[in-house]
Amino acid sequence: MNEPDIPEQDDDALFEHHRIVADAKQGQVRIDKFLMARLPNVTRTKIQGGIHEGFVKVNDKAIKPNYKIHPNDVITVSLPEPPRDNEVLPENIPLNIVYEDAHLMVINKPPGMVVHPAYQNWTGTVVNALAYHFQNLPELPGNDGRPGLVHRIDKDTSGLLVIAKDELTLTALAKQFFDHTIERRYQAIVWGVPEPPQGTINVNVGRSLKDRRVTTTFPEGDMGRHAITHFTLLKDLRYVSLIECKLETGRTHQIRAHMKYLGHPLFNDALYGGDQVLKGTVFTKYKQFVDNCFTIIPRQALHAKSLGFIHPATRQFMQFDSELPDDFKNAIEKWENYVKYN
Repeated sequence: MNEPDIPEQDDDALFEHHRIVADAKQGQVRIDKFLMARLPNVTRTKIQGGIHEGFVKVNDKAIKPNYKIHPNDVITVSLPEPPRDNEVLPENIPLNIVYEDAHLMVINKPPGMVVHPAYQNWTGTVVNALAYHFQNLPELPGNDGRPGLVHRIDKDTSGLLVIAKDELTLTALAKQFFDHTIERRYQAIVWGVPEPPQGTINVNVGRSLKDRRVTTTFPEGDMGRHAITHFTLLKDLRYVSLIECKLETGRTHQIRAHMKYLGHPLFNDALYGGDQVLKGTVFTKYKQFVDNCFTIIPRQALHAKSLGFIHPATRQFMQFDSELPDDFKNAIEKWENYVKYN
């Protein structure tokens, strides 16, 4: 079946939204699959429609939906409406500052707070708060609208974040993250008890082709990105357990995807199936107890507990630790009491 002709577009009527340069070692993959992995909240149908409409170009030329990406290709996505202004609105939002000097700041983010403005969350974020507290925070290339951020954690994950206050600090910290020399330890409540009680998960992760919100594992290593999580059992609570995860890489939803792969989804993690009773008895009383725990911690039970890095200015290694938030501590206490009296 012949492909339809690609319509010509008046370039003056289009506004560039995305410009992506394929890696020099990029393997040949269809344009729609390539873009799905890089454009959040966009379906393959929408991408294919954009290709048919001539909104997607490769090396300034219209392409067909079956086009395969080549190394160093320059892909542009242009639409009739201008992209949203990346200007961040300052908002007077209190920040829990753990440490601050002239170069950087470490904060303890509460659960429920988005780190940076994005689709459906343009205000009330950590970045909006930073824009109020500071002026002229640096940005990384291609990281527009996220001043000072070197890394992020999910909206419903609590814990430590480091913020750069100048460009040299931002670049130096970003390199430490890229080189995987940052020390990051998380604590999580997971379903079941890992056996053996400690180990390493070395399995590729990447966006699911079925649901773009979800990160999935690719055990064969044929897709996704290299990801390593070291885990240790801290407390056996019979049907759930408290674990520590040390990240060697920092992929999106890495711990959540890796623990599900291991058969121990995070407690109350709705996106990864942890918001169901996965271990325990069939008694109504037990189910009610679990529902009460879900109410106590109405999010995935994950906390970025400690953070260690070399200070770019002093070259000294700095280590920060944080307390578990109240909802997390209360859920653990409730499970401890259950194990004790049942």
